[in-house]
Amino acid sequence: MTGKPQSPALPPADGTDVPPVTARAAPVAAAAVLTGTLGLAAACWAVAIWQMRGMDMGTATQLGSFGFFAAVWVAMMAAMMLPGAVPAVLRRTHAGGVRAVPLFIGSYLAVWALVGVAVYMLYRAHGYVAAAAVVIAAGAYEVTPLKRHLRRRCRDYLRSGFRFGLCCAGSSIGLMAMLVALGVMSVTWMSVIAVLVLAQKVLPPKAAVDVPLAIAIVALGIWIILSPSSVPGLTPPM
Repeated sequence: MTGKPQSPALPPADGTDVPPVTARAAPVAAAAVLTGTLGLAAACWAVAIWQMRGMDMGTATQLGSFGFFAAVWVAMMAAMMLPGAVPAVLRRTHAGGVRAVPLFIGSYLAVWALVGVAVYMLYRAHGYVAAAAVVIAAGAYEVTPLKRHLRRRCRDYLRSGFRFGLCCAGSSIGLMAMLVALGVMSVTWMSVIAVLVLAQKVLPPKAAVDVPLAIAIVALGIWIILSPSSVPGLTPPM
């Protein structure tokens, strides 16, 4: 006797396990999301570097018009923050599918865009003493309970990209303040801060690493006070 044909998406009637189409497609979706997210970050690095050419004047950097700064800032944040957000993006893909990813990434970057608005409103060209004070404060923030709490939240599963962005912005705010204070248009400082942000996103908090990092940041602030001219890129070239 011949039975009814089996649908390829359903297990056969005799109980043999056949992976459903959705299960087979999950790794493909994750790979596509991973490639797309990192590709977007790489493209934003290229755009940011191109936009920032000739703009770095250290502590004397001018931001330009709001439209120009907004375009540069969003490209910078996407370049710096998306690689570290990959684990969260993949968790969101697993829970909500590929369709949930654009909203998650868009709302995540919206938080950083709002941070950029605040930076533009508050920023002024400043001296090395102000830069040193910000750097020392950033180093102290690295070992606070609030920093540890927000950093852990960045590693939790959050359905909302906006909530994820708020936690990650709070976790990285000290490092981002350093970037703004030392040279907001500096590709060098942008790269240094991006590496630190990525490491803190993908690695769990450990005092053996976090405390020496905080000490190194405070030491940088002291170095700026003692010998500002010897800190690369801090002051505009004469």
